[in-house]
Amino acid sequence: MNIQENISLKAYNTFGIAKNARFFVSVKSVNELKEALEWAKHQKINPLILGGGSNILLTQNQETLVIKIEIQGINLVLEEEEFYFVEVGAGVNWHQFVLTSIANGWGGIENLSLIPGTVGASPMQNIGAYGVEIKDVFYSLKALNRESLKIREFNAEECRFGYRESVFKHELKDKYVICSVIFRLCKVPKFHIEYGAIKETLEASGVKELTLKAISDAVIQIRQSKLPDPKKIGNSGSFFKNPTIPEEHFKNLRSEHASIPGFPNTEGVKVPAAWLIEQCGWKGKRFGEIGVHADQPLVLVNYGDGDGNEIKELAVKIQQSVFEKFGIDIHPEVNFL
Repeated sequence: MNIQENISLKAYNTFGIAKNARFFVSVKSVNELKEALEWAKHQKINPLILGGGSNILLTQNQETLVIKIEIQGINLVLEEEEFYFVEVGAGVNWHQFVLTSIANGWGGIENLSLIPGTVGASPMQNIGAYGVEIKDVFYSLKALNRESLKIREFNAEECRFGYRESVFKHELKDKYVICSVIFRLCKVPKFHIEYGAIKETLEASGVKELTLKAISDAVIQIRQSKLPDPKKIGNSGSFFKNPTIPEEHFKNLRSEHASIPGFPNTEGVKVPAAWLIEQCGWKGKRFGEIGVHADQPLVLVNYGDGDGNEIKELAVKIQQSVFEKFGIDIHPEVNFL
């Protein structure tokens, strides 16, 4: 196990924030992960587990051991009449897994193409896009208890999935490290093209027959047109969750703002956070080295040498202005560290 000291984390977070880790190690197996956790316990420090770094905002140096999860592997473990069960290492790049699934004819995650991050983070966030969420294709996961160093398997019910939520963000936060995930993928694809601009993009591309790849290509095209590439400009994708408000609140807002979009669900009406932020005048605003993206107001960006605290302060100002104008609380998807 090669534990390094005073390592810059700039290359390990998609915001490109230049903060340092007091100690840093990459682990490629469960045994290496156990070793790293034991080392941290011996040093009496609480380690930080890092996946793809696409859902964090570094606001300070990390005076601890940062453990980078790089456990690999994409393996078909069971085949049934309707489904493939595929176990994937937590360190596998999410989009690479999507591409592998498409190449093998495993259906169900094509709408989740080009989402940054690793497979291990996907159930923590219950990532989703264009009408599909992880919970729709999730079967189980294996996670290591950080204290006992024993592996436990979690089924979907035990994960308590919600909108960008799971038990690992609440009751079990910092208690387990996800090592692998088993997905239940379809042999006969069930295409979801009714969300966003997928149908229009397919038509514009002249697609005659729906395939996993055609839908994936359409999603990639849409995402690339809306979201900046983290390799070119620092960002974490959608910074805020879309809020759901009571139906009565939505009706009152519509009487004042006729164009406000809303999507009814079981809890009320979901309102696009991007629309709220744009209406408050934030779209395209730049403040030195940070700002709000010119094409997608849901994305906060680091133009080069921005600081995490500056982005945090900007996020708070956006939240305040949305609440003052609409009486709606919007909450970050991103974890502040």
